[in-house]
Amino acid sequence: MKKLEDYIISIPDFPEPGIIFRDVTGILNEAEGIRLSIDTLQGFLKDVDFNIIAGAESRGFIFGMPLAYNMNKPFALIRKKGKLPRETVSASYELEYGSAEIEMHKDSIKPGDKVVLVDDLLATGGTMEAAAKLVEELGGEVVKIIFVIELAGLKGREKLSKYNVDSAIIYEGN
Repeated sequence: MKKLEDYIISIPDFPEPGIIFRDVTGILNEAEGIRLSIDTLQGFLKDVDFNIIAGAESRGFIFGMPLAYNMNKPFALIRKKGKLPRETVSASYELEYGSAEIEMHKDSIKPGDKVVLVDDLLATGGTMEAAAKLVEELGGEVVKIIFVIELAGLKGREKLSKYNVDSAIIYEGN
Protein backbone atom coordinates (compact mmCIF):
# COMPACT_ATOMS: atom_id res chain seq x y z
CA MET A 1 0.00 0.00 0.00
CA LYS A 2 1.21 3.48 -0.84
CA LYS A 3 1.94 6.16 1.74
CA LEU A 4 -0.07 9.38 1.54
CA GLU A 5 2.91 11.36 0.27
CA ASP A 6 3.18 8.94 -2.69
CA TYR A 7 -0.05 10.51 -4.04
CA ILE A 8 1.33 14.06 -4.02
CA ILE A 9 2.55 15.30 -7.39
CA SER A 10 5.50 17.69 -7.13
CA ILE A 11 5.67 20.21 -9.96
CA PRO A 12 8.91 22.20 -10.19
CA ASP A 13 8.95 25.90 -11.08
CA PHE A 14 5.21 26.49 -10.61
CA PRO A 15 3.79 29.09 -10.25
CA GLU A 16 7.22 30.69 -10.57
CA PRO A 17 10.85 29.53 -10.90
CA GLY A 18 12.29 27.99 -7.75
CA ILE A 19 8.91 26.94 -6.31
CA ILE A 20 7.97 23.27 -6.05
CA PHE A 21 4.17 23.09 -6.20
CA ARG A 22 2.79 20.20 -4.11
CA ASP A 23 -0.34 19.11 -5.96
CA VAL A 24 -2.80 17.46 -3.57
CA THR A 25 -5.15 16.47 -6.38
CA GLY A 26 -3.11 13.31 -6.95
CA ILE A 27 -4.76 12.05 -3.75
CA LEU A 28 -8.19 12.57 -5.28
CA ASN A 29 -7.40 10.61 -8.44
CA GLU A 30 -7.32 7.28 -6.63
CA ALA A 31 -9.82 5.78 -4.20
CA GLU A 32 -6.98 4.55 -1.96
CA GLY A 33 -5.56 8.08 -1.79
CA ILE A 34 -8.92 9.52 -0.74
CA ARG A 35 -9.43 6.84 1.90
CA LEU A 36 -5.89 7.21 3.25
CA SER A 37 -6.14 11.01 3.46
CA ILE A 38 -9.49 10.97 5.26
CA ASP A 39 -8.43 8.16 7.61
CA THR A 40 -5.23 10.05 8.45
CA LEU A 41 -7.03 13.33 9.14
CA GLN A 42 -9.72 11.53 11.14
CA GLY A 43 -6.97 9.93 13.24
CA PHE A 44 -5.87 13.41 14.31
CA LEU A 45 -9.36 13.92 15.80
CA LYS A 46 -9.55 10.65 17.74
CA ASP A 47 -9.30 12.23 21.20
CA VAL A 48 -10.48 15.76 20.36
CA ASP A 49 -13.68 17.09 21.95
CA PHE A 50 -15.46 19.09 19.22
CA ASN A 51 -18.93 19.59 17.82
CA ILE A 52 -18.41 21.18 14.37
CA ILE A 53 -15.96 21.04 11.47
CA ALA A 54 -15.24 24.09 9.32
CA GLY A 55 -13.37 23.98 6.03
CA ALA A 56 -11.75 26.64 3.90
CA GLU A 57 -12.75 26.98 0.25
CA SER A 58 -12.29 24.91 -1.72
CA ARG A 59 -10.08 22.00 -0.76
CA GLY A 60 -11.04 22.32 2.89
CA PHE A 61 -14.53 21.38 1.68
CA ILE A 62 -13.16 18.31 -0.11
CA PHE A 63 -11.35 16.98 2.95
CA GLY A 64 -13.65 18.39 5.64
CA MET A 65 -16.99 17.07 4.38
CA PRO A 66 -16.06 13.35 4.53
CA LEU A 67 -14.77 13.94 8.07
CA ALA A 68 -18.03 15.63 9.07
CA TYR A 69 -20.01 12.76 7.53
CA ASN A 70 -17.88 10.01 9.12
CA MET A 71 -17.97 11.67 12.54
CA ASN A 72 -21.61 12.78 12.39
CA LYS A 73 -20.77 16.47 12.81
CA PRO A 74 -22.11 19.56 11.03
CA PHE A 75 -19.92 21.38 8.53
CA ALA A 76 -19.43 25.15 8.28
CA LEU A 77 -18.23 26.83 5.08
CA ILE A 78 -15.39 29.35 5.02
CA ARG A 79 -15.61 31.03 1.63
CA LYS A 80 -14.01 33.75 -0.42
CA LYS A 81 -15.66 37.15 -0.01
CA GLY A 82 -18.95 37.62 -1.81
CA LYS A 83 -19.86 33.93 -2.16
CA LEU A 84 -22.22 33.52 0.81
CA PRO A 85 -25.82 34.75 0.50
CA ARG A 86 -26.72 35.56 4.10
CA GLU A 87 -25.26 37.88 6.73
CA THR A 88 -21.55 37.20 7.19
CA VAL A 89 -18.45 38.08 9.18
CA SER A 90 -15.21 38.54 7.25
CA ALA A 91 -11.46 38.67 7.76
CA SER A 92 -8.62 39.79 5.49
CA TYR A 93 -5.24 38.06 5.36
CA GLU A 94 -2.00 37.88 3.42
CA LEU A 95 -1.20 35.03 1.03
CA GLU A 96 2.17 33.92 -0.33
CA TYR A 97 1.39 35.91 -3.50
CA GLY A 98 -1.01 38.69 -2.41
CA SER A 99 -3.97 39.23 -0.10
CA ALA A 100 -7.52 37.91 0.18
CA GLU A 101 -10.65 38.01 2.32
CA ILE A 102 -12.78 35.15 3.64
CA GLU A 103 -16.25 35.02 5.16
CA MET A 104 -18.53 32.79 7.21
CA HIS A 105 -22.26 33.04 7.77
CA LYS A 106 -22.88 34.68 11.13
CA ASP A 107 -25.04 31.74 12.23
CA SER A 108 -22.60 28.99 11.18
CA ILE A 109 -20.79 29.01 14.54
CA LYS A 110 -22.61 29.46 17.83
CA PRO A 111 -21.10 30.70 21.10
CA GLY A 112 -19.42 27.79 22.86
CA ASP A 113 -18.95 25.67 19.72
CA LYS A 114 -15.74 23.66 19.69
CA VAL A 115 -14.45 23.86 16.14
CA VAL A 116 -12.01 21.83 14.05
CA LEU A 117 -10.63 23.73 11.04
CA VAL A 118 -9.61 21.76 7.93
CA ASP A 119 -7.66 22.69 4.80
CA ASP A 120 -5.42 20.96 2.31
CA LEU A 121 -2.30 23.08 2.75
CA LEU A 122 -0.50 24.99 5.48
CA ALA A 123 1.84 27.46 3.80
CA THR A 124 2.15 30.90 5.44
CA GLY A 125 -0.82 30.24 7.75
CA GLY A 126 -2.75 33.34 6.69
CA THR A 127 -5.94 31.60 5.63
CA MET A 128 -6.27 29.53 8.79
CA GLU A 129 -5.30 32.41 11.05
CA ALA A 130 -8.13 34.44 9.47
CA ALA A 131 -10.51 31.47 9.72
CA ALA A 132 -9.69 31.03 13.41
CA LYS A 133 -10.37 34.74 14.01
CA LEU A 134 -13.79 34.36 12.37
CA VAL A 135 -14.64 31.35 14.55
CA GLU A 136 -13.57 33.25 17.66
CA GLU A 137 -15.45 36.39 16.61
CA LEU A 138 -18.59 34.26 16.43
CA GLY A 139 -17.96 32.90 19.95
CA GLY A 140 -16.49 29.54 18.99
CA GLU A 141 -13.27 27.94 20.19
CA VAL A 142 -10.78 26.46 17.74
CA VAL A 143 -9.75 23.16 19.33
CA LYS A 144 -7.77 21.71 16.39
CA ILE A 145 -6.52 22.68 12.94
CA ILE A 146 -5.62 19.91 10.49
CA PHE A 147 -3.98 19.89 7.07
CA VAL A 148 -3.07 17.33 4.47
CA ILE A 149 0.21 19.08 3.57
CA GLU A 150 2.46 21.51 5.43
CA LEU A 151 5.27 23.50 3.82
CA ALA A 152 7.39 23.96 6.95
CA GLY A 153 9.80 26.40 5.28
CA LEU A 154 7.03 29.01 5.02
CA LYS A 155 6.59 28.97 8.83
CA GLY A 156 2.79 28.89 8.86
CA ARG A 157 2.80 26.78 12.02
CA GLU A 158 4.44 29.70 13.85
CA LYS A 159 1.52 31.95 12.87
CA LEU A 160 -0.84 29.31 14.31
CA SER A 161 1.27 28.60 17.40
CA LYS A 162 -1.57 29.18 19.85
CA TYR A 163 -3.57 26.34 18.24
CA ASN A 164 -3.25 22.57 18.18
CA VAL A 165 -2.06 21.88 14.61
CA ASP A 166 -1.45 18.60 12.80
CA SER A 167 -0.42 17.91 9.21
CA ALA A 168 -0.46 14.53 7.47
CA ILE A 169 2.60 15.34 5.32
CA ILE A 170 5.31 17.86 6.19
CA TYR A 171 7.75 19.09 3.54
CA GLU A 172 10.73 20.85 5.10
CA GLY A 173 11.21 23.40 2.28
CA ASN A 174 8.87 25.89 0.65
